[in-house]
Amino acid sequence: MQQQSRRVVAFINIGHVIDHMFMLIFPTAVLGMQASFNNWSYSQLLALSFGGFIAFGAGSMPAGWLGDLWSRRNMMAVFFLGIGGATVLTGLAPTPWMLAVGLTMIGVFASIYHPVGTAMLTAHAGKLGRALGINGVWGNLGVAFGALFAGALTQWLGWRTAFVLPGALGIAVGVAFLRLVPDAKAPPRAVSRVSGTIPRGVVIRAFAVLAVVSAVGGITFNATTVSLPKLFDERLSMLAGSPFGVGMLAAIVFVIGAMAQLIVGRLVDRMPLRTAFVPLAALQAPCLLLAAYGTDWALLAVAVVMMFAIFGQITLNETMVAKYTSDAWRARAYAVRYFLSFGTSACAVPLIAFLHQRDAGFTLVFQILAVFGFIVFVGALFFPHRPDEIEPAAPRMAPAE
Repeated sequence: MQQQSRRVVAFINIGHVIDHMFMLIFPTAVLGMQASFNNWSYSQLLALSFGGFIAFGAGSMPAGWLGDLWSRRNMMAVFFLGIGGATVLTGLAPTPWMLAVGLTMIGVFASIYHPVGTAMLTAHAGKLGRALGINGVWGNLGVAFGALFAGALTQWLGWRTAFVLPGALGIAVGVAFLRLVPDAKAPPRAVSRVSGTIPRGVVIRAFAVLAVVSAVGGITFNATTVSLPKLFDERLSMLAGSPFGVGMLAAIVFVIGAMAQLIVGRLVDRMPLRTAFVPLAALQAPCLLLAAYGTDWALLAVAVVMMFAIFGQITLNETMVAKYTSDAWRARAYAVRYFLSFGTSACAVPLIAFLHQRDAGFTLVFQILAVFGFIVFVGALFFPHRPDEIEPAAPRMAPAE
């Protein structure tokens, strides 16, 4: 059973790389697409990804429901094979509207991962915070690889290869997953994560904060990860005109930021969530505001701290759900959280496209994101403080009848 759990966790971590990488191929590959589509502008092409980000959020609800009621393992197989096939087809799109259809299908299959994969991970994890932190690092390596590999493949082999090659890899992983991971019930420790009850008022307060933070944090996360390659292209003079250079530097920033998830994951195994939540949230608004005006090396330094704070927040949100729900309901609880997060995050694409065209840059975009960062900080101040969270068997609320 232990060996099987390790194998499941390994595939779930690989899936996190694929999920974020495939969703973020387009924001870098778009830098080399204009000649293929009648010289459409950056804003026009970026808008084609709106359907994919809508699907990324909306699909999480039915995916989480099916994961709990049908099979998490089978839903993950659909994820791997589906997102791989959709990505290959996107790379072969002959028109902008077919490109939009392909990007939307990537979003549909990508929506499966977070509610189903995260629930599957928490069922097989040993130390919860550590497992979620490591998984978060893998996911944000996917964010980094999306920028790095898409930039390299776009510059040297063309933007179509930037989709087709990773898509084929995703299909191969799906085949391996079907062969190596049997469909089985969750191990006993997954059920034992919920051992008692906590006051209903505390649960309501925690989930109210989580709902607000997931909504505004989803916009902030998506807006920063989508816009960072273009922001670097415009503001870092040493990288002008180099998709690979932009992608490489964005990838480095994302990798450094991803380390926050490993650090935060270890912290939440040792301290109450609120203790880690408040200082991390306090970094977001100032960094986003500084990014609105930064250039060259100053912008690069701010971007590192900014992404560190934003990525670290994700692990906190995942742990909140895991510590307040039972395994039987966890995929559906994650589905609601991701419906809010990814549903609102879809607004980031039209927001960036509209404001970038109006402002001829990213100043106004990051000013608005700084307001969202401040809302996250206020939410952190209201989150319940529960010292018993760090106990091995902290009491949590059972699902309502």
